[in-house]
Amino acid sequence: MRFASLGSGSRGNATVVEAGATRLMIDCGFSCAETEKRLDRLEIEPESIDAILVTHEHSDHIAGVARFSRRFGTEVWMTHGTELMHQGGELAALRCFSSHQSFRIGDITVDPFPVPHDAREPCQFVFSRGESRLGLLTDAGSITRHMVEALDDLDALILEFNHDPQMLAEGPYPPSLKARVGGDYGHLSNSQAASLLEKLDLGRLKLLVAAHLSEKNNHPDLAHEHLSRVLDGHGTAFHIAGQSDGTGWNSVPGN
Repeated sequence: MRFASLGSGSRGNATVVEAGATRLMIDCGFSCAETEKRLDRLEIEPESIDAILVTHEHSDHIAGVARFSRRFGTEVWMTHGTELMHQGGELAALRCFSSHQSFRIGDITVDPFPVPHDAREPCQFVFSRGESRLGLLTDAGSITRHMVEALDDLDALILEFNHDPQMLAEGPYPPSLKARVGGDYGHLSNSQAASLLEKLDLGRLKLLVAAHLSEKNNHPDLAHEHLSRVLDGHGTAFHIAGQSDGTGWNSVPGN
């Protein structure tokens, strides 16, 4: 199994996960043309995407989903709550799922789990094939016991390091947006993400990608500092997914 970020941040998010003969895209927050451009960087033909999984209905995650789905005949999976809020137009095919039940798409088993975020029915995912397990968690304002249980015992993890509280407080956002981002249904700060990692069994975690960093309320060096503090001595490699260039391909270690 391997994965790559097409870009991560408030201006658009998309991640590709593939295993065996199956290739999934999680969210599509870019225009269709921009998504194609970013897929081409990874040498991916758009027609090869078997399905798009949507975490929630905010535009930086769903803006390009409908157009991509119609253009390439790609089926779309989302929760019933997200489907109720979806305003992007007709889809080539829609599959709704419960955020408490696992399902399978081709060679990949998908375990969704609910998260606290200001959307109708948001979720995140754990992907597995055989013994390899990859977790994805962004767009959550606080840490729940269920999230910790879902993300335990992973080989690789994509984790939100959205903001530094001091930079957010002193930054350019209006008070209402600052309260939203920093609230219990907003986004994880660097320290919250680090705290989550401290609650996990990191024994098999070999790779972590920090994601959804705010361009105005965070800095990669601050995220790096928190990651180093928690992961030093665990043998876990880590790097940061950018908004403009995402990441290259990352292999998920098997056990």
